[in-house]
Amino acid sequence: MARPRPLSGFPELLPADRIVELHVLDTLRRTFELWGFAPVETRAVEPLEQLLRKGEIDKEVYLLRRLQAEGEEEGDPARRLGLHFDLTVPFARYVLENAGKLQFPFRRYQIQKVWRGERPQDGRFREFVQADVDVVGAGELPFHHEVELPIVMIEALTALAEVGTPPVRVHVNNRKVAEGFYAGLGLADVAAVLRTVDKLDKVGPDVVAELLRDEAGASRAQAEACLAMARISAPDASFVDRVRALGVEHPLLDAGLVELARVVEATAEHVPGALVADLKIARGLDYYTGTVYETVLLGHEDLGSICSGGRYDALASDGKDTYPGVGLSIGVTRLVSRLVGRRLVAASRPVPTCVLVALTAEEDRAAADCLATGLRRRGIATEVSPSAAKFGRQIRYADRRGIPYVWFPQADGTHQVKDIRSGDQKDADPAAWLPPAEDLRPRVVPVVSSPA
Repeated sequence: MARPRPLSGFPELLPADRIVELHVLDTLRRTFELWGFAPVETRAVEPLEQLLRKGEIDKEVYLLRRLQAEGEEEGDPARRLGLHFDLTVPFARYVLENAGKLQFPFRRYQIQKVWRGERPQDGRFREFVQADVDVVGAGELPFHHEVELPIVMIEALTALAEVGTPPVRVHVNNRKVAEGFYAGLGLADVAAVLRTVDKLDKVGPDVVAELLRDEAGASRAQAEACLAMARISAPDASFVDRVRALGVEHPLLDAGLVELARVVEATAEHVPGALVADLKIARGLDYYTGTVYETVLLGHEDLGSICSGGRYDALASDGKDTYPGVGLSIGVTRLVSRLVGRRLVAASRPVPTCVLVALTAEEDRAAADCLATGLRRRGIATEVSPSAAKFGRQIRYADRRGIPYVWFPQADGTHQVKDIRSGDQKDADPAAWLPPAEDLRPRVVPVVSSPA
């Protein structure tokens, strides 16, 4: 069999990197639950017409088709299925289907894989893990949740910083500010302007100005005004006066400035310096209606946003009832790829095993298995040596695997355990011995660079 070729955009982690990913997931889950979010999981597929209902994502959706379908899916659009490209659209459907069983406001977190037909590059994948938190109301959702959600994410990402993850900063805008400003300028195709300005960091101001003129019908003066607003950023409410100074008026702009100032000021009381108003943030998906967020790792802004989301008022609606919500989504795979790719953090060892029980002879395997079972029952991850080789070879096996301790049963019924890192070997009681707390399980630790 020929060596298989890797599939670009579908990452597979080695064990040590998977330990880092699991640490990230566990930290996020603990933080979300501390804030009262309940876990849910939705199916991987949705009807294609549901996936394409909002936003320009038709080229990104992976279709699902049985090999022996014989054209039945193609003949009935309602039966065409696609893999979900985010967790918000399937969550909206989940809320509609289960509204009678949920208590509102409903607080949920969801950690799952999603699939997106993007061009693979640094931080962008075709299959990746997202971690979402949302609050959804029935009929209405108080504005204070738009303050709460970024604080939740800042706390979760700050908890990761304790093991070496770079600090984060949340950039926030309000779609009402952007839409009101563009409408006040006299631009008719506001959605096109939003999508174009959302590309500013990727293509630069000159290209955006050209696209605004060619694709959104903006004059040169209107394009310059859009870029002038997009350049406004502030850690406090001073951005309001700077927008006013541009001379554009519109009721929707007024409402958005008030809401955005409230988010910035209220968040600063809880997590000072972690959030800034950034008026170039637009978010390309058109189901957002209010506050929108993007989050960057400080010192790694080239990675783009690792956490984004916003307020949506009509995504979950069946024509009779509407369930507005606000949510944020962390691109876990994007974050982990930077942490392990740049060697910012690492696992203290690549396996859970803490102890390897050595074998003197194959006839002793049953006794070794019994010893290992006793250690496991006390919470110590243990495996038995795969062969009764010379002790030196068994120690080298443990070293290659990253196992810190080797256990030696003695002929007289006593036991000794060896720390193969230090060479220290001591008597040990199987019923009482415990490793140091830092050795019990793999840990995620900062990588300390060696001096040049």
